[in-house]
Amino acid sequence: MTDVLIIGAGPAGLFLASELRLAGIDTVVIERHFRRPGFCRGFNLNARALDLLARRGLAGRFIGEGWQVPHAAFSGLPVTLNLAGTHTDHPYSLGIPQTRVEEILEAHALDLGADIRRGHELLALQQDSESVTATITTDEREYQVRAAYLVGCDGGRSTVRKQAGIDFPGTEATRFSLLGDVELADPEALTFGVTTGPGGAVFVVPRPGYVRIVAADREPPADKDTPVTLDQLQAAVDDALGRHVELRAARWLTRFGNAARQAAEYVRGRVILAGDAAHIHPPAGAIGVNIALDDAFNLGWKLAATVRGIAPADLLDSYHTERHTADAHVLANTQAQALLGDADDRLGPLIDLFTRVARHPLGNRALAETITGLDTCYDMRTDTAHPWVGRLAPNLTLSTEAGVTDLATLLATGRGLLLDLAGGTGIGESAAGWAGRVAVVAAKCADHPELRAILVRPDGHTAWLCTADHDHTDGLHEALQHWHGSPLPTPDRSTASIR
Repeated sequence: MTDVLIIGAGPAGLFLASELRLAGIDTVVIERHFRRPGFCRGFNLNARALDLLARRGLAGRFIGEGWQVPHAAFSGLPVTLNLAGTHTDHPYSLGIPQTRVEEILEAHALDLGADIRRGHELLALQQDSESVTATITTDEREYQVRAAYLVGCDGGRSTVRKQAGIDFPGTEATRFSLLGDVELADPEALTFGVTTGPGGAVFVVPRPGYVRIVAADREPPADKDTPVTLDQLQAAVDDALGRHVELRAARWLTRFGNAARQAAEYVRGRVILAGDAAHIHPPAGAIGVNIALDDAFNLGWKLAATVRGIAPADLLDSYHTERHTADAHVLANTQAQALLGDADDRLGPLIDLFTRVARHPLGNRALAETITGLDTCYDMRTDTAHPWVGRLAPNLTLSTEAGVTDLATLLATGRGLLLDLAGGTGIGESAAGWAGRVAVVAAKCADHPELRAILVRPDGHTAWLCTADHDHTDGLHEALQHWHGSPLPTPDRSTASIR
């Protein structure tokens, strides 16, 4: 029996495997494909995803291979959203192929000891009060894996979701687009961005040696899974532009729609969903990989604590509560962008309103933080009134007896973090019952001298905070117990503080 069985080795499954292995959880990942496809679905890590990766010391591996774009697009608006000044350590979008993102995540998971099995496919699952039994098939045999928990990271058509009987409500696709990675006979025929014509618009993204083209599919077949041909994409481009632009040497052709669905339950018993298995949405903003990583980062530490038997009773349920709400916001903003991108004259006043908001510096920043998830804020069930509570804690520069460090570095171990920033307050002693689950660090923060202490969850979100204006113990025990379970007996009141 293994602790956790993950179905699907995409971004969500691989990042989750790393998080679980970081906590010492036995983890098996199965993936039905023997190898990654020869095409790439996406090319973007956004600012929030990079902030999350930085909390495990991983961001640099991606940043070193990508290119930085200091803005984001809001589909349907003629205004670029500026990421400078947003609440992030990475005020840019990072251009990097999804295939490379997966390669880096897989190498990291393997380094931590994850068991990744390619060419293995889930046939069926059954769960009871103590475990989940999965029937797996390969080219050679059929076998079963019994796990304490099973996580479906197996995409929008998730076998796990269907086998678990989890509803997937939402809206059917009403519009479809064709996407093709192709070569242009005349490389100067189309430029980067949106090119409009009498019949519509064509979106073009240059890639090394080819271009990615998106055009409306005005007559999709009854079976939307019917393979797309180069002739169909050619006709769609020519019809939109009112002129012939010769396409050739197709590398990948596909069709996608504007469907938006979200699983009714992210957690059902011992079966859990993450990534596209939990939600599908229009591709506006290239957000898919990013919220898959967000799901995995929120889930990993909670599932690990649950498997180890040290989690509060409702900790795993908070994964559904927090991510279902956050992902619903993503569905809403991608649907809004898809609507604004329609060639519908009735939307003119709405587009004008959003354009004026986006041209105001504060409005521009608010929209940028909304579509990138930088405004994500979880309910920490505390009366503490501070703008950081519930949000990803800033990457504070800290001075300790060992030298200068930062908050992201201290979170790299995957444990919770209690920063004692005032000294001599007894905060370390008051958290002694959670030693091993929460690291207590005595430090100084010159940039925020008003801060006395901060409790940061393993996923980097601020759970509790106090300043010079508030008693330093107010609410701390409640926050520790809420997120990290009951304290252990500590007769000598000692703690493993880091100084």
